[in-house]
Amino acid sequence: MSRGNDDGRPIGVGVVGLSASGGWGAGAHLPAMAAAGGFELRGLVASSEASGRAASQVHGAPSYASVEHLAAADDIDLVVVTVKTPRHRELVLPAAAAGKPVFCEWPFAVDHREAEELAAAAAGLRTFVGLQGRSSPSFRWLADLVAEGYVGTVLSATVLSAAAEWGAPVSERTRYVLDRDQGAAMLGIAFGHAIDPVLMVLGELRDVASTTATRRPEVPLGRTGRVVPMTAADQIAISGSLPGGAVLSAHQRGGTASGPGFSVTIDGTEGTLEATAADHPHIAPVTVRGARGGRPLAELTLPAGYDAFPGLAGSPIHTLAHAYAGIREEMLGGKGFVPGFAHAVRRHRLLDAISDSAATGRRISLTSKDGS
Repeated sequence: MSRGNDDGRPIGVGVVGLSASGGWGAGAHLPAMAAAGGFELRGLVASSEASGRAASQVHGAPSYASVEHLAAADDIDLVVVTVKTPRHRELVLPAAAAGKPVFCEWPFAVDHREAEELAAAAAGLRTFVGLQGRSSPSFRWLADLVAEGYVGTVLSATVLSAAAEWGAPVSERTRYVLDRDQGAAMLGIAFGHAIDPVLMVLGELRDVASTTATRRPEVPLGRTGRVVPMTAADQIAISGSLPGGAVLSAHQRGGTASGPGFSVTIDGTEGTLEATAADHPHIAPVTVRGARGGRPLAELTLPAGYDAFPGLAGSPIHTLAHAYAGIREEMLGGKGFVPGFAHAVRRHRLLDAISDSAATGRRISLTSKDGS
């Protein structure tokens, strides 16, 4: 089993889904690794032999014919999977079978059952999942503020999240996100990224009741003048109870053209905290405001020690760079804060419960028999 390098040598990374023409792998993962330091790109897998050759020339790393060959290479310490969600299973399983740590982008799987299968296959390995909102300096600070009693006993939390997607025109390449069964719809991507750091701050939901709708069953296909069907929900509203009995409500809206992209308001017996972002909170700057003792909300300043990369503040890779720093720390034997496959299973359990509740009209319990 690869354990990373503790002798000063960089961690060798193989990226699945690295392109010569851009994309999230080249545009976000590579610069985030460079910012975090301690990583070296040593291999890649592309969508075809020709695109692999082109990517190899651009990025200066050998192209492998398959993830099996990449993961088997002695100088690869970490396999990073940055392709579409429906392909995660076929790529994560052979990487795990080779005994290599894996960082898989979010959404992790198409559903809770598949997430359990992938997590079981990687049992005993270091694993990481791309819910980088948990690595955000602002959200880690919010978690500390709540834990230290800034708001007193939490009474409620209200989350509003909006996305221009799931209503706006799509390209042929991104059309798959309109299909609710592909694991990459609004529920998994936009809502999953929005709710995960909030639950890091407040604790996991004990139960959930939800209402969903597809208000735009057709959306434009680019500028072709055609429309294509959408089965994904573009309106998701949930409520549930948090540890200690506080109530959380959340509404994820799709296809919105204006307004804040994200906000969470946490009310307690002693005060209120509010966090807002213009876009998805894992890629956009987060502003925190707070008030105690009946005073009006005022912006709070992030204390020193949370942000390791202030020069990246405001950039889309700010939280991802912190995630890679956490991955490096864990692979070198330290205690990281980046969620792994077991956490991805928990999150997919919530997403599936939301769909089940909407379909059946029932409140779904998220606690096991032992109360966990």
